[in-house]
Amino acid sequence: MFSGSIPALVTPFRDGAFDEKAFRRLVDWQIENGSSGLVPCGTTGEASTLSNAEHHRVIEVCVEQAAGRVPVIAGCGSNDTMNALLHMNFSKKCGAQAALCVAPYYNRPSQAGIIAHFSYLAEHNELPIVLYNVPGRTVTDILPETVCELAKRYPEKIIGIKDASGDLSRVTDHRMGIGKHFCQLSGDDELALPANAAGSVGCISVTANVAPKLCAEFQAACAANDLEKARELNDKLYPLHYAMFSDASPAPVKYALSRVFEGIGDELRLPLVPASAEARAKVDAALEHAGLI
Repeated sequence: MFSGSIPALVTPFRDGAFDEKAFRRLVDWQIENGSSGLVPCGTTGEASTLSNAEHHRVIEVCVEQAAGRVPVIAGCGSNDTMNALLHMNFSKKCGAQAALCVAPYYNRPSQAGIIAHFSYLAEHNELPIVLYNVPGRTVTDILPETVCELAKRYPEKIIGIKDASGDLSRVTDHRMGIGKHFCQLSGDDELALPANAAGSVGCISVTANVAPKLCAEFQAACAANDLEKARELNDKLYPLHYAMFSDASPAPVKYALSRVFEGIGDELRLPLVPASAEARAKVDAALEHAGLI
C-alpha cells in the first residue's frame, strides 16, 4: 500500500501559530520532488506540542493540499487510547489513507497492554493502521511477536510498521512471521539501505523534508535493485541523516529547511529550542556534501 520516500513533515510555525500557507507550499514541494506519501503530525511534526484542534487542522490541510496526488498517513498516536481514537476518527473523516500510531509512551504498558491498545483502535475505526515503534522515545517497545500477533488478528487493519528500533533483524522477523504483504517502512534514514535489502519497502523520513528529490531517487534505486546507484545516493545523504539529529529533533531539520526552502523558518515550540551553533555547522556541512547548498 505504501512505499518509497515518505517525509515525516515538520509543522511550520510563525509567531507561535501554525503557518498554514508555508505548510501548503511544503506539501506541494514534496510531491513535486517525488515523495510518495506524506506523514503530518508525527514526531518531526511536533505533534506532542499541538492542541487537538491544531493537530486536526494540520492533518486536514495536508489532505486538502495533497488532493489525492499521494497518500496521507496521519499521525494519530497517543498514550491515551481514546485520544488516539479521536485522532483516527477525524483523520478517517477528512480523507487520510491510514493512521500512524506510535506505541503508548510514558505509561509504559506491557505487551498485553500494547495488544489491547491497538486492538481497540482496530475494532473501533476503519482506518488502516501503521504501527510506529520508536522505543528510544517511548521506552515502550513493540516486540516482533506482538507485531505478528496484531497483524494476524487484524490483517485488514494492522497493515504495516514504521520501525525505528534500530534492530534490523526485526525486518526479517516481521516478514517471516507475517508475510511479504505486511508493509515495512524504516523509521531510521541511516538504516534505510540495509532495511530495504532485508525487506522494507521505503522510509518514513526526516531527511526527506530537506532533500525530497534525493531521498525519492534513493528509494527508487532500491526498488529497482540498482545497488550501485542506491549506495551512491546513500553516501551523498548519509552525513545529512546524522546531522538531522545533531540536536533535539526537529530543531536541526527546521534549520536545514530554512537554508533550502524559502518561507519556512526555524521556529519551534517549547520545550524545544533552535539548534545550537555546533548543530547548525554540522547541518551546513551535510547540506553542502549533499549538493543542496
